[in-house]
Amino acid sequence: MSTKSDFLKRPIEHVDITRESVVPIVEAMAHMAYSARDLHRAAEIYDRMLRDRDCAIILCLAGSLISAGLKRVFADMIRNHMVDAIVSTGANIVDQDFFEALGFRHWLAEDRFKYGLDDDMLRGLHIDRIYDTLIDEDELRICDETIHKIADRLETRPHSSREFVAEMGKYLAETGAKTDASIVLEAFREEVPIFCPAFSDCSAGFGLVAHQAARRGKPKVTLDSAQDFHELTRLKVKNETTGLFMIGGGVPKNFAQDIVVAAEILGHDVPMHKYAIQITVADVRDGALSGSTLKEASSWGKVDTTYEQMVYCEATIAVPLIAGYAYHKRGWEGRTSRKWNSMLDKEPA
Repeated sequence: MSTKSDFLKRPIEHVDITRESVVPIVEAMAHMAYSARDLHRAAEIYDRMLRDRDCAIILCLAGSLISAGLKRVFADMIRNHMVDAIVSTGANIVDQDFFEALGFRHWLAEDRFKYGLDDDMLRGLHIDRIYDTLIDEDELRICDETIHKIADRLETRPHSSREFVAEMGKYLAETGAKTDASIVLEAFREEVPIFCPAFSDCSAGFGLVAHQAARRGKPKVTLDSAQDFHELTRLKVKNETTGLFMIGGGVPKNFAQDIVVAAEILGHDVPMHKYAIQITVADVRDGALSGSTLKEASSWGKVDTTYEQMVYCEATIAVPLIAGYAYHKRGWEGRTSRKWNSMLDKEPA
């Protein structure tokens, strides 16, 4: 009879963009066609963002990116001041990055598991599957319990998701992260705000439900998504020149784009996002947000069209090339942390 250890053998290894330069490959793509040329232009736009010292860069993360092996890329981007704020799904931040920082791993699945024929067996072993990646469900429950503990130590009031994720980073700094690359920990150290507008739609939700249920009518920690929106909008007002590096679509994409409109509603005459690139495999024809083009966003007054590029490519291929190109072009040198977490904590809304 199979056991859990039979299938959790080969861990996901996170790609390291700092080791070898991809600049010659990406530059060669400028002379190719289709998505290769689009990717080259996106890489150049990201490099341009980094060299524009007035530009604040917002990284948007949607889809299962950390479990797929991109964690180190994003951690290095934070560490080298290649990003100033992050808007993400909760799963990337909690179930995947924080989960690994607690000492757990994601595992490579055998090819046969892709087709779903063995999912009943996996369920019986408490193994969860993300396409060709496996996760120990019992370890995820420990992650849930840790979120519960963090909620219990917070002041009982409404918090933005940014505040909660910063507390997660503080927890890792105090207890010791079990990995040398963590988005949550690096963001805490560099004071890069991380917003998860749909925070309860991940492992954090289970921990928060447990916290609130245990309070039984007593004051409790809650999450305020409007505060999230207001805080990110305040960053746009404070730093009018902005660029978006969007991976996937969904809530993070729309949330980051909408701060232009929100600022206008609050009486501020701010420009559209000056730069924007998006990596996606979504189709524009169904009218859904994830596949909507950046030119379409321009019609809503959100994104300028001078420096925008859609890249239709799967993220684990495109992200190391675009981020690796920008890293080795070294336009980020001289950029410093904007310390936006401290600013948001100290300045009244």
